[in-house]
Amino acid sequence: QVQLVESGGGLVQPGGSLRLSCAGSGSIFSIYNMGWYRQAPGKQRELVAIVTSGGTPMYADSAKGRFTISRDNAKNTVYLQMNSLKPEDTAVYYCNAHSSSNNYWGQGTQVTVSS
Repeated sequence: QVQLVESGGGLVQPGGSLRLSCAGSGSIFSIYNMGWYRQAPGKQRELVAIVTSGGTPMYADSAKGRFTISRDNAKNTVYLQMNSLKPEDTAVYYCNAHSSSNNYWGQGTQVTVSS
């Protein structure tokens, strides 16, 4: 079992930055692919970024060049650094842990980009 808790969301102006954190516990964190997803009101949940168990990052086109995903296995934590934020980035952001056998989600953290 893996428990995931997101933090770092909030209200930010367009062009600003936020860093989201996802703290994991309950299992061996390093074996999981870790991801960030987001869901805006009235829309489907979508992939933002993934960092594999081996440390390789991958990004959705909407995030590429602006967002950076990273992980610190010693701290059981994955991060999403978000720069140059746009109003269309407004969503609830969810942390995900995935292995060949299991899939876990955090409770989400709200990011609002608005003037």
